[in-house]
Amino acid sequence: MERHKVQNDLQDKCGVIGVYSYDESVDVASWIYSGLYTLQHRGQESAGISVLKEGRINTHVGMGLVSDVFDNDLLDILNGNVGIGHVRYSTTGDSSYENCSPFVEHKENIIISMGHNGDIVNSSILRQELLDSNHDFKSTTDSEVICHMIIDEYNKNPNAVEAIKTTCSKLIGSYALVILINGVLYAVRDPLGMKPLSLGKSDEFIVVASETVAFDSLDIGYVRSLEPGEILAIDENGNENSYYLPREEHTANCMFEYLYFARPDSVIFDKSVYEVRMNIGKKLAEEYPIDADVVIAVPDSAIPATLAYSRASGIEYAEGLIKNRYVGRTFIMPTQKDRDLAVKLKMNTISSVLKDKRVIVLDDSVVRGTTSKTIIKMLRDAGAKEVHLLVGCPEIISPCYYGIAMATKEELLAVDRTNEEIREEIGVDSIGYISIEGLVDAIGTPREDLCLGCITGDYPTVIPPELEDNED
Repeated sequence: MERHKVQNDLQDKCGVIGVYSYDESVDVASWIYSGLYTLQHRGQESAGISVLKEGRINTHVGMGLVSDVFDNDLLDILNGNVGIGHVRYSTTGDSSYENCSPFVEHKENIIISMGHNGDIVNSSILRQELLDSNHDFKSTTDSEVICHMIIDEYNKNPNAVEAIKTTCSKLIGSYALVILINGVLYAVRDPLGMKPLSLGKSDEFIVVASETVAFDSLDIGYVRSLEPGEILAIDENGNENSYYLPREEHTANCMFEYLYFARPDSVIFDKSVYEVRMNIGKKLAEEYPIDADVVIAVPDSAIPATLAYSRASGIEYAEGLIKNRYVGRTFIMPTQKDRDLAVKLKMNTISSVLKDKRVIVLDDSVVRGTTSKTIIKMLRDAGAKEVHLLVGCPEIISPCYYGIAMATKEELLAVDRTNEEIREEIGVDSIGYISIEGLVDAIGTPREDLCLGCITGDYPTVIPPELEDNED
């Protein structure tokens, strides 16, 4: 598994969408485009759309944002009443055109296109098995590995559901899949339910998507979250059937979806992201009552928690940090000075809010701590008298293997450091992390049904030894 060193502490995963129109004369490409636009926060490296028309899959993929990859002429060419879309941030595989999704394969009696959100931790082993069986690969992603495995199983037994089931039984890791196989749209969640995938409907359309904001933009009603291990099949007549992979005793919903990745106006795992973030702010106010003049957020994901902290504590909320929304992704910077500049390009301070004030600043998480150090210095340079950092995620002590491009263990700030050492390293007057119990309570899901691997070191699946060795 290849992992990229990234300039930001965390990077988004991927977003997937599948759309079926009951009206065969309606082309769904523009609907998929709109849905991907709302999921753009989940991946900014590449985008792609596959649409099925009369047994043929038409696909266009490209590097960049959705608006960079598609225009009206391209969308007009992608004719068909059923299709899938994908926005990508790489976790396994390089950031390159060859790794854009959806992947499309025509093999003997199967035509398949697939988009994947997640990470398969045993993908390198599975890939080698396929190479040994004379499979050719166009990319270095685990998504294409899944695609080839389904083809293999389908050629043994031409039953798409059984091919998906057998393939999934060999996968270790996280996945939310949208797949077109011979004219049928399939949506699949892993048995642990790590990644979100929801179902929406109107009188005209059926939509599955990573987040419900895609439904809102299309004026589609939210129906439910797909169940862990569910395989939802929507055939050429719009009939829906659900099949199930063997269920696990517990689920393992990714807690970072609530803290950081999902948009606050989404419902994931049947819970409001905004409400969870508000609950986190209330918990921080309970766990860390601080005497201060103003409380501010590191925009944007920490804003709801900061509002809730302000209401619970009675401390004034203000915008002390302003985000430049016209700055895209910043590339890896060679020096610390360059990295500091990249943060300043994305954020600026309001001195009148901060000067001579005792300031509490809330952030969703602290991973390496490099961005936090720069922000704290900016607040002090703006005249803050005191700076107290509160974090809506407990100390991160282990890497993520399930789709978050996170630092290696040796780069994680909280590893082998006390809170006092972290406080000194970042340069704050005090630092407070929400407790694990407080986070679990804020989410409202039993601890055993959450993936907390990055904050506990206990993972919900087996981790291949070669991956753990690479993190040491």
